[in-house]
This record gives sequence, structure tokens and C-alpha cells, in this order.
Amino acid sequence: MLAKVLSYGLNGLEGYPVLVETDVYDGLPAYETVGLPDAAVKESKERVRSAIRNSGFEYPARRITVNLAPADMKKEGPMYDLPIALGLLCASGQVCMDYLRSMIVMGELSLDGAVRPVCGVLPMLIEAAKKGFRYAVVPAQNAKEAAFVQTMKIIPAHNLAQVAAVFNKTLLPEIYPKQNIQTGMPQNAGGNYTDFADIKGQDAAKRAAVIACAGGHNLLLIGRPGTGKSMIAQAIPGILPDLSFEEALEITKIHSIAGELQEGIVSARPFRSPHHTATSAALMGGGARIMPGEISLAHHGVLFMDELPEFPRDVREAMRQPMEDKVVSIARANQKLTYPADFMLVASMNPCPCGYYGGNDHRCKCTHTQITNYLNRISGPFLDRIDLQVEMNPVHFEELTQTRSGQTSAQIKQQVDTARAIQRERYRRLGVYCNASLKSAKIAEYGRVSSESRAYLKSIYEQLGLSARSYDRILLVARTIADLAEEKDVLKEHIAEAVRYRSLDRKYWG
Repeated sequence: MLAKVLSYGLNGLEGYPVLVETDVYDGLPAYETVGLPDAAVKESKERVRSAIRNSGFEYPARRITVNLAPADMKKEGPMYDLPIALGLLCASGQVCMDYLRSMIVMGELSLDGAVRPVCGVLPMLIEAAKKGFRYAVVPAQNAKEAAFVQTMKIIPAHNLAQVAAVFNKTLLPEIYPKQNIQTGMPQNAGGNYTDFADIKGQDAAKRAAVIACAGGHNLLLIGRPGTGKSMIAQAIPGILPDLSFEEALEITKIHSIAGELQEGIVSARPFRSPHHTATSAALMGGGARIMPGEISLAHHGVLFMDELPEFPRDVREAMRQPMEDKVVSIARANQKLTYPADFMLVASMNPCPCGYYGGNDHRCKCTHTQITNYLNRISGPFLDRIDLQVEMNPVHFEELTQTRSGQTSAQIKQQVDTARAIQRERYRRLGVYCNASLKSAKIAEYGRVSSESRAYLKSIYEQLGLSARSYDRILLVARTIADLAEEKDVLKEHIAEAVRYRSLDRKYWG
């Protein structure tokens, strides 16, 4: 007898329907899986056999063929265990097929019949909802995540026996309640972050961090050891703007595929801090199964690269394209996937190998060649993509002994939220969330630069010999400074401040 169960698979961020066809017929007992299954899918026969027997059902001692259609798409992961088991029970007459024709089923089985969680449930069900499906059976631990798909009814699966009882109509299906996120709630409040008011001195660096968070700009902090570069980076999550529901869904899809989703939906912007020994595949994405890397997991959040020159050169140079295009494309011999990578880069570095170059106390012991080679690890094209470059000098004793002063992270976050709200309203027709994501072709349309500011910008462009990319970056940073000041037009003082953040490349690399 033939049984058909509908499931779903993943191709990057996109889900596609997979029809699990199970045929049980007379012949010598055998089990064959076809349809480009990977090792995890092929091993499902042992998990399915034990789960069926330990759930009180009879495993059919006949010839079994399982086909996963479409046959030209590689099927990966253990998510097909539950649909295969239900297909076998239907084909052997132990489970009714009525409900199966209208439901999507996915889940991994343990040997005792319990249903285990799988990766990528949210992106698969989002695509399924677009195709008109309205019911899904998912592992109970994935139900909260799946329930954010508003147009689908989610049935949590605890074990094989419970799911079989639902399909046999001897148990009423449990519908998981719908989930939602309150846009604008203070999602970052109360986190275990350094408060900006606790950072002594470094007003210029703190101001640059606020501008970076308000506009989504890349930030480079250069300074001697102990000047607070890492402290400022660790304080940044506390002032990041709240997520919109659309941003939260995009982030959750990526984390769901990577298997890093704890429960429900991601409600705070990610802050990723890979070690400098990370490989290109770990940062960009890849592996036997092409999984998202750190830059995709930092989508709509922050990627912090401490000790930037210590990262391998191929890693730094590979980031240039995602920093510009906001997506990363991973190509293999028979597959090409694209993951979003709209992240804000925060990087820190010392000015030389020993860390003390540029000070007045003559503590640097590096030769000129060593300093030049160290700085030249950061290429010009990579540096050109960093909007804000800030030098951090040692903190004076008077500043260090001051009591808590300056604005708190909560107060700064209110300013950042206001600036981001202005940007979302300005770019609502473009689907752009912040200034840094605006394409060059749209800058002139949305920049609103006054005539005086345009003349000033022209003189700066000619004097400094800026590249076209640097010109765009300065204009976007100035636009963010204007948004923080709640000004409609970009004024001369906004451009002057933005230009100051592009001077270190001439001091150290010039």
C-alpha cells in the first residue's frame, strides 16, 4: 500500500515542499530510501523501526521503499523521521490517512518514539504559509517558534503514539496558541551590559559608538592596551535600537537554521564576537551542509572583531563583499546559497604589535618596518568600508577618579531609538531599516543636503582626495548625525563631524 506525507526541506533560507512517499508491499523484508538522502536521512530507518516498535505499533516485515520528492534536491537532516514513520503506519493500515493529506509534518524521532526538535522550522513554515498550507505538526520544542507564523495552526508533537492518535481521531489535536512580539518594547533593557555612564573619559569614542548604533555604521577603535576599546564594544548591545517584528523574523530564521535558537523568537539584536582564530568558513558560512556563518548570525546586529589585524587575511578580505552588498553568497560545485549579512562591524586594534606606538612616553619598542607591516594587514579597500574611525588615548587620572558621570545607556538608547524611528519612516517604501543600508543611488534622493553643506562637502572631497565610496559614507554618517539632532536637512556641522571620523586612515596608513 502507498502512503504520502507532506514535509518540508531547506535550501538556504528558502523552504521547499518535500513529498514523503512510502510504499509497503509483499516481498523479502528490505528497506530502501531514494531521492538524494544524506547520511542522516538514510540512518532514519533504524530510528523509525525502534520508534514504531517502542510506541506499541507493529513494524511491517515487508519490502519498504521510501521516496523523497523532488528527487533532484538533496535532503538533509533528521527532520523526515516523523513523516516516514507516519507513512509506514498509514501504508500498513495502522493510522488513518485523512488528516495527512492537508498537514505538514516534520520531526526527529528517538528510539523510544519521542519527537525531538529540528532546525529551520520557522523559515520552512513561512514558505509553507505562502503556498496556502494551514496546518503543521512540529516537535513540541519547536512549537513556540512555529506559532509566530500567524496563518498556520500548529500541532505540537510530543511522541509518535500521540501523533498517531490524533490522526486516528482518538485524541483531539492540541493547537499551540499564536505568538507575537510587541514592537517597540525595551528588549535590550536589563541586559548584562556595561553601562556607558561607567566608562571613564573617551567621550569621542562614546559619541562615535552612539552614531554607529543610530545609523548601523561600521566602527573601528584604535588605541593602546587598556584604553577601553573592548569595554565600549561590550557596552554597545545596551544602546542598540529595538527590533521591529520584520527584523526579528529575519534574525530568527537564520538562527533557526543554524540550530542556535533557544525558544520562540529572537527579541534582541545579536552581538557576535568570534575569536581571531576563526576560519573563513566559520565567519562567512559553509561546511558539508552550507550553514550560515558569524556574519549572517550577526544580521541586524553587531559583529565585534577584537584585535582585527590578528584575523587571517583571507577572512578580512572575504568580508569586503558582504560589507558592501549586505548579503553573502556561498558557492559549491553543485549548490549556491545566499544568506543575509546586514551587520554592523565593530572592530578594535592596537596601533602596532607591542601596542604602544603613537604615545608620548616612548614605550613602543617596534621598528618602523614592524609597525608598517602590522598596519598594512588592514587593506585600503577594507578600511574604506569602515565609516567611523576613532583613536582612543589613555584616560587621565582626573577622569579615572571621577564618580559615575555622563549619560546612561538607557538615556542614550532613547536617542538611538528616536533616530532609527526617523529612518524607518523615511525609508518605509524601500524596506531599508537604517542609513548605512541605503544604496548609493538613493543617497541623493534621501540625503536632503543644504546648499551650504554641499559646497563644504565639495571642498572636503577635493582637498582630501576622497573615493566615491568615502564620499557616500561621509554623507550617510552626516545624515545619521542630523537624525540624532532631529534635523531634517544635513547641515555643515554634521558633515564636519562626519569628516573627523575619516582621518585616522591618513594618520596611520597615510
